[in-house]
Amino acid sequence: MQTTTNSPQKIITRTVWILSLVSLFNDIASEMLIPVMPMFLKQIGFTIVAIGILEGIAEAVAGLSKSYFGKQSDISGKRLPFIQLGYTLSAISKPMMAMFIYPVWIFFARTLDRLGKGVRTAARDAMLSDEATPATKGRVFGFNRSMDTFGAVLGPAIALAFLYFYPGDYKALFLWSIIPGIAVILLTRIIKEKKKPVITNTTATKTRVSFFAFVGYWKTSSAQYKKLVTGLLLFALFNSSDIFLLLKMKENGLNDTEVLGIYIFYNLVYAIIAYPVGMLADKLGLKKIFLIGLAAFAAVYIGFAFNNNLVVFFLLFILYGFYAAATDGISKAWISNIVDKSETATAIGTYTGFQSICALIASSVCGLLWYNFGATVTFLITAVVTAIVIFYLAFYKRKLIS
Repeated sequence: MQTTTNSPQKIITRTVWILSLVSLFNDIASEMLIPVMPMFLKQIGFTIVAIGILEGIAEAVAGLSKSYFGKQSDISGKRLPFIQLGYTLSAISKPMMAMFIYPVWIFFARTLDRLGKGVRTAARDAMLSDEATPATKGRVFGFNRSMDTFGAVLGPAIALAFLYFYPGDYKALFLWSIIPGIAVILLTRIIKEKKKPVITNTTATKTRVSFFAFVGYWKTSSAQYKKLVTGLLLFALFNSSDIFLLLKMKENGLNDTEVLGIYIFYNLVYAIIAYPVGMLADKLGLKKIFLIGLAAFAAVYIGFAFNNNLVVFFLLFILYGFYAAATDGISKAWISNIVDKSETATAIGTYTGFQSICALIASSVCGLLWYNFGATVTFLITAVVTAIVIFYLAFYKRKLIS
């Protein structure tokens, strides 16, 4: 009796391994810099307002481009060129930020980094989906998220060690990020893409793809896709940046080292449990694990609304790590199971495009709520909306696309 289809070696294929190593090294490069990005930008003369505008523009470019390049990937029937180009752009853009301090150059380099994310994301997730079956997607996406998040553990740790020996030398840290960046570029060159059919329909191939392609796809997508993504986007509208959780800890008297330590700890928890949670999702169902993850998220925000104890913050971030593991890759696996393989990248890109817009709105809304009503009300409103989303998705029914 054959058992190869269920063996770990078959589930985590060579392509999944390489893509996951790419995610690992890319996140090392990114997370080396993210914790020090505000200090570096302030050091070279950026105001808080300018930093906000920079990050807003960069994230908007990333979000809006995901659907466009996802559609291009589906039309061409190719994933690898988009993966290689996207990761290369991100790898070279990081050290570019340290070459010159002119605001226009910084905007260009940072936007190039996020554009790289937009170019590669949908194609990479589609390639991961192609390597899996509906019964193994939880494990495949969970493994990739696990490796990615290990990078988010190692990156800040490297930054802490570097700045311990070279305090304030942010420019050198940005330049050194090219080392994991080179590893990323080289790894993408050894990925082998499966042969896929190219869309030959003359209307599809001749139609010009708009940068706002996600709006067009939404109009023509299936009812079950719209219902699922509507629930996911309602959650995204109130799922603000993790910066607000870190800010709450700072307001409760934790120092920078404690806050960064908890952040690294959260990523470590996420990295360790992402694959086991993916296995559980394959056994119990993607929907069930996703909803449990949302329940964990609501519990964390209720906890943050009232807690001011260091130990409890650690416990809440353990739960937050479970939430991330149970929702991030799982949501994309869920979407890929309800759309045709020929439009996987477009479907995921459309979702992530809308999600990026919602993320911008969420952080703005959270900031306004915090300013006017305080942290407790802000976190409680987020928890209540999450409970509504759980109720909505609990009644979601789907047909599996084979």
